Amino acid sequence: MHHLQRTFSKRGFDVRSFGTGSHVKLPGPAPDKPNVYDFKTTYEQMYNDLVRKDKELYTQNGILHMLDRNKRIKSRPERFQSCKDQFDLVITCEERVYDQVLEDLSSREQETFTPVHVINVDIQDNHEEATLGAFLICELCQCIQHTDDMENEMDELLQEFEDKSNRPFLHTVCFY
Repeated sequence: MHHLQRTFSKRGFDVRSFGTGSHVKLPGPAPDKPNVYDFKTTYEQMYNDLVRKDKELYTQNGILHMLDRNKRIKSRPERFQSCKDQFDLVITCEERVYDQVLEDLSSREQETFTPVHVINVDIQDNHEEATLGAFLICELCQCIQHTDDMENEMDELLQEFEDKSNRPFLHTVCFY
């Protein structure tokens, strides 16, 4: 979700964006006909493929704009399960993705026992919701950054955000 990456980077956060599925799926000409790409496919290749298929459709639905923006951030999508870097915080925007992240983290051999907080807030996959969600999550991260004791204050902080946003948050602590 590169909306988040841009919003957070402007505020001094170090952010990375990942997919969790076996392939990258982008909307196609119909809901049951997505465009499916391997994670090795660059954003530039996806962009050119969609221009070739139907430039008007993919311009109108914003996919070409999104790919153009994404390729300025990094060359290709990354799969979370292939990344061995350690994070303090992982935020997902869909419960299915949250479950996949937890499954991956729990299947890894624990080496450093460093905690990682995994938080989910469901955000519908459209531009308006993504923009609102990005600001909500950015505000949450700013609050987390200013806590004196993240481990002990997280549940209370998330409860405040649930009440404020009228959205449920899921939270699990895993260990590397």
